[in-house]
Amino acid sequence: MVAMTKKVKIFQIIFSDPSKSFYCGGDTVSGRVEVEVSEMMRVSALKLLGLGCAKVEYAKGKQRCRQEAEYLRHETVLRLQDQPTGTGITFMLDILEYSDGSVVLRPGNKYEYTFGFELPQQGQLVSSYKGKFGYVQYCVKALMERPQQPVLECKKCFEVEEPLDVNTPDLLSPAGGMKEKKVTCMFIPDGQVSLNAKIDRRGFCEGEEICINAKFENTCSRIVVPKAAIIAKHTYQANGRTKILRQKLSSVRGNHIISGMCDAWQGKTIRVPKIKPSMLGCNIIRVEYALMIYVHIPGSDKLILELPLVIGTAGLGSRSNSVSSQDSSASTASQSWVSLRMPSEPPSYCDVTRDCRLDQPLTPLLDDFDGDDSPIFMNAPAFQYPAPPAYSEAEEEFNGNARMLPVC
Repeated sequence: MVAMTKKVKIFQIIFSDPSKSFYCGGDTVSGRVEVEVSEMMRVSALKLLGLGCAKVEYAKGKQRCRQEAEYLRHETVLRLQDQPTGTGITFMLDILEYSDGSVVLRPGNKYEYTFGFELPQQGQLVSSYKGKFGYVQYCVKALMERPQQPVLECKKCFEVEEPLDVNTPDLLSPAGGMKEKKVTCMFIPDGQVSLNAKIDRRGFCEGEEICINAKFENTCSRIVVPKAAIIAKHTYQANGRTKILRQKLSSVRGNHIISGMCDAWQGKTIRVPKIKPSMLGCNIIRVEYALMIYVHIPGSDKLILELPLVIGTAGLGSRSNSVSSQDSSASTASQSWVSLRMPSEPPSYCDVTRDCRLDQPLTPLLDDFDGDDSPIFMNAPAFQYPAPPAYSEAEEEFNGNARMLPVC
């Protein structure tokens, strides 16, 4: 953001390394402030601010909830007479200094003033964030003060990403749990649905596969569908109130389970999408993730099991052991699924003709829309006999020796 007048042609901040995508705690933020004027202008001071804060703002009924938390504040005054550059005749003509410390900038010259400051050490900052009801923002702001005139200002933001290592013993330990739900129909017991799931660790990075081992059991009279999804939970706190937003990022589903049957996931995987790392150190904004394993039950609430996840920053530590274990489990799982996917032998002609004489059966509808009013069955298409071959095709089958059958 730049607030300028007709007297100012250029007033901007340029970082020393424009290609640097983010900074970490303890890094040095450096650059220069460029100024160029179109008319003579008297400047009393040029201040530089390094700012970083978290802010939450949302409406709760008629009340407006707001809260801020400051994480960075650096202030310095740049010496205007230190680094003038341009095409002036002499140094004295380029910058005219008054007794009160103010100077006059002349047109035709470009003035550059360097700066540099160190960010607080790791653990004292939080990563940059932008959400629906809040943000964490870091910026460098330059203020040009002029005698008896409004202050001119320009601002340039930069990203901060605090490292989050997921190779700690706590995050490398497995997590799991079990849930069950009794199903009723018009207040009459209708069996129950249960699930038992486990993952080998809780810490992951972007692009990694989460390996799920789970068992599902259905003793109710309905057809249920097991699913899994990665959920993001954004928590905003302001004025003693809390606002939570949940978002489904990616999901997978399993086969439908009919009444009285079980199903098992052995190494079923779901990939961590491109997302921001977990943000756990901010006082008013938190970003948490979870693996939600659930069973869709028609006409009833879902059976849900949530396992907490921590998404870390990429490039920290070695993942060779965990990745190899995932590959081996995935290969074992693929071998176990092969036996389930092998097609059976085709039915005989007698079986097909006998089945076609029966009424059309009802086939389970696999496309589940997570809605209570979604249909559970659909009519299977009737068996279609192939059309008889054309006369020319029948004639070719006899290699040109077509003969007419006698008519009785």
